[in-house]
Parts: sequence; C-alpha cells; structure tokens
Amino acid sequence: MQPTLDIVFAALSDPTRRQILTMLLEDDMAVTDVAEPFEMSLAAISKHLTILTRAGLISQEKRGRVKWCKLEPDALRDASIWMQCFGQFEAVNLDAFERFLEQELSGAGEG
Repeated sequence: MQPTLDIVFAALSDPTRRQILTMLLEDDMAVTDVAEPFEMSLAAISKHLTILTRAGLISQEKRGRVKWCKLEPDALRDASIWMQCFGQFEAVNLDAFERFLEQELSGAGEG
C-alpha cells in the first residue's frame, strides 16, 4: 500500500524526524546511532522511527542483534510531484507581502 500524502507530510512536520532523514542521507544507521545526537529516550526515537516507517520514508531491518534504518528516497516522489505543481507560480516576496498586509490591516481600522 502506498502511503498517502497526508501521512508523508505529517511525518515530515516534525523537526526531529526531518533531522533523522537528513542523517540517513549519508548511509544506513543503527537505531542507537540515530538516537545518539538527540536528548530524548531510545523509546521516543523509536516512536519517531515508527512514524517514518509507516510513511514509507525509511525501512528498518534487523541485522543480527542490531536494528538498522535505511532511507527510502522514492517515498518522497509523490510529495515532490505535488509540491512541484506550485513551482509554476512566481516566488512570493515575503517582505513585500508583510508590508502589504500591514498596510491593509492598519487601513482597515480607518474609515
């Protein structure tokens, strides 16, 4: 079963999970090595890994006594295609947009 975009984006919404994915870009890692840089329990990291696995973003396998995590790069394909649909629009100048909103909101109270 192909994970839905909702599941993928929900998994990507957490900064810890995004950092884990970045770490796995380099190579497969043991769960204990994934957990090392984080100030949280191994159980908490395991929950993050379960969410990433359910979203299809990583796979986990046991090699001997050690559980390994592997990035599944194809899992982001549908999300990437969906996001590219918005690439046809010109990038928003956020500073100009913020100034516009401030003008509109300050002007709304007048008159």
